[in-house]
Amino acid sequence: MFLGNVDIAVVNVAIPSIRDRLNASGGELELIVSGYTLAYAMLLITSARLGEIRGRRWTYLWGLGIFTLSSLACGLAPDSAVLVGTRVVQGAGAALMVSQVLTSIQVHFEGAVRRRALGAYTGILGISSVVGQALGGVLVQADILGSGWRPIFLINVPIGIVLLITSFLFLPDDETERDKKLDMRGVGLLSLSLFLLVTPLVLGRDAGWPLWAWLCLAGSVPGFALFARVELGIAGRGGSPLMNVALLARKQVALALVSQAATRAAYFALLFVLALHLQQGLGRSAAYSGMVPIAWVATFALVGPVLSRLSARVRRLAAPAGGLLMAIAFAGVAAGAQSTVWLTALLAVGGIGYGAAFSGTLTHLTESVEARFAPDVSGLFNTTLQVGGTLGVAVFGTVYLDLAARGGAPKTAFDTTNTVLAALSIAASALILLAGKAGVRRPAAKR
Repeated sequence: MFLGNVDIAVVNVAIPSIRDRLNASGGELELIVSGYTLAYAMLLITSARLGEIRGRRWTYLWGLGIFTLSSLACGLAPDSAVLVGTRVVQGAGAALMVSQVLTSIQVHFEGAVRRRALGAYTGILGISSVVGQALGGVLVQADILGSGWRPIFLINVPIGIVLLITSFLFLPDDETERDKKLDMRGVGLLSLSLFLLVTPLVLGRDAGWPLWAWLCLAGSVPGFALFARVELGIAGRGGSPLMNVALLARKQVALALVSQAATRAAYFALLFVLALHLQQGLGRSAAYSGMVPIAWVATFALVGPVLSRLSARVRRLAAPAGGLLMAIAFAGVAAGAQSTVWLTALLAVGGIGYGAAFSGTLTHLTESVEARFAPDVSGLFNTTLQVGGTLGVAVFGTVYLDLAARGGAPKTAFDTTNTVLAALSIAASALILLAGKAGVRRPAAKR
């Protein structure tokens, strides 16, 4: 989980070095960053289901092996075209292994032990984000043996080898359902729909939102509708759908996922807009803009392990309270509290809020859905994170840049964007509160 998340962020720091040493074009640089994200987001649900059919242990090992080999290929890439291709393969490997983590937690653990495991899961997400930012800069600046950016990928190889050995020896075997077949029609429809949705979100803003971006977004809607119809048909005939679409009819699931998408969008939007404002609006250095958000990420990493040890009532209220804390942080920044001390303090509050919202929502989902639907929860939750984060950067990044480009002061654009993010966080808080009141477990979705 740590490796998969680090490789989302670590490349951003290395982009200047990659551009200079490989003479990569702007489009190639975008694909080096986004190719990983696209493959990762598109395959999370499919990978979770594949783990159920072929076994989570072996699916995880295959994913880890692909990730390790593709990291080696990335580090040795002779040109930018090869690097783009190997990054896509690396994202696919990450999806295969990461999808098994949350599913395995839900299947193998219950009660307090599961809560501690989910707390560790949340903590790793936070820590890996910090390490991804810091490690990328350290390795590129060290320029080991004149290798420039290459160590950011090559460092995965020895770690991956150790993990392959220890995972093979110690991960428990699990039951497989080899009588089931992977729903290839569902895989095709879902992959196409996610591609149509995520591609314009990743590339559309930098391209100036051309016509193809809007056509892709529009085309994703009937794509998802057709996917849902096909999956419901397969389930109705007693088959094995790729995803239990009927789960989304449960209010406690649907509302929780939308709430998580909103908080994730707000978090990623903040990271993007804050970096622009600090450097372009206030003239701060890249190093300064990279260090300030660590306050948010560090406090986020602490919340999950702490929350798992508190009472059930506190855990139930954690997610809605977290959304309100995020709103307070955004509102404080929008009100002008942007000195280093105040900004750091508010970001720390926001990190606590997001950690509570993330951990509380994840606990709510895993406890309100039967364990046999663990692959569906894992795939849906992880895909929601990826799409929500990408959507936040695309929408709020565009809002900030558009406001700043229309002649308004950068501070005005920044304050306005944070005001909207505060409102979005309040809405997310209300949604997860409603999800918690939607009732305890309902009859199982038909398969």
